[in-house]
Amino acid sequence: MTTPAAPSATGSAARADALLASFAAAGYAPAHPSILQPAEPFLDLSGEDIRKSLYLTTDASGDELCLRPDLTIPVARDYLASGKAGEPKGFCYLGPVFRYRDGRASEFVQAGVESFGRKDSAAADAEMLALGLEATAAFGLKDVEIRTGDVGLFAALIAALDLAPVWKRRLMKDFNRKISLAQDLQRMTLATSASRTDYHGVLAALAGSDRKAALALVRDLISIAGATNLSGRSNAEIADRFLEQSTMAGGALPKETVMAIERFLAITGEPDDAVAQLRALAADAKLDIATAIDLLEQRIGFMAARGLDVASIRFATAFGRGIDYYTGFEFELHARGNGAEPLVAGGRYDGLLTRLGAEAPIPAVGFSVWIDALAQAGDIA
Repeated sequence: MTTPAAPSATGSAARADALLASFAAAGYAPAHPSILQPAEPFLDLSGEDIRKSLYLTTDASGDELCLRPDLTIPVARDYLASGKAGEPKGFCYLGPVFRYRDGRASEFVQAGVESFGRKDSAAADAEMLALGLEATAAFGLKDVEIRTGDVGLFAALIAALDLAPVWKRRLMKDFNRKISLAQDLQRMTLATSASRTDYHGVLAALAGSDRKAALALVRDLISIAGATNLSGRSNAEIADRFLEQSTMAGGALPKETVMAIERFLAITGEPDDAVAQLRALAADAKLDIATAIDLLEQRIGFMAARGLDVASIRFATAFGRGIDYYTGFEFELHARGNGAEPLVAGGRYDGLLTRLGAEAPIPAVGFSVWIDALAQAGDIA
């Protein structure tokens, strides 16, 4: 058996430069954000697992900095600082990012596109997918698996259900963590008033409060008590467990509500079929999620208008990329039958710029390209 030759570094760089030029020709201005970034936005916005992969340091004043682990947040921060925040602007980029990856290089090259301020969300989403597919084609990859989802649909479902606010927050948090979500759904059917503790009222009060503030309070109480480690768990882990118990203070949910969530999460297949299943679910369960379904249908139409083979796209309501700031359309492009890690991936993040300091919400969508992985997949193909 012949071992595939390693991709040419020179050839890969040339194709990456050509890809960046094609993004620029499509109307996206090249961006060059600083390699050294404030760590806080990544820690707060990218998900709970990001800290273990960051390369961290501090400046002279003690502020925590990191080598940029991706380029979406740095490009967004520069856009907000440009004085053009809120105006429709598009950017492309190509450069190194730094992230600990067990057994793989921690420095690798990433390209991508970010689009800010466009009001035509469905058309912008379809354009990102089309540009992502152009990236795979530029590296000679013809057989691509397209995986898509929409966390906005799940958010619409949760908003439409008769759920306590604590459960709504918990389920949205767990959407990208399938094991936790499955466990929560089971607990929601099993929780009973018999499980109440003497401090049930305290738990219920914490459940309705801001999570970061509640977590700080519990940590302070543990510190005041002088505890440092119980059963091998840190104070932070104990505090998290206590807040998890507070979530259960809301009591059990009707079985039909949990069944509606489970039916929603089981929808998968061609996008048009998914739309039909979603409309049937909404009608059967009397759920007001028509606006979110309409947006999905519009997006499918714009994809078809761009010449994409919609029937070849796999849509799943349970699909999520594990990044907390995504708010809508999400996608990944994979070499078919060759790899769990995406070669191109992205999505919509309409809430991110507000959390980074924008005075008003700014629509945003984009994607990243893993150049080395794409070059290798293209050469093997």
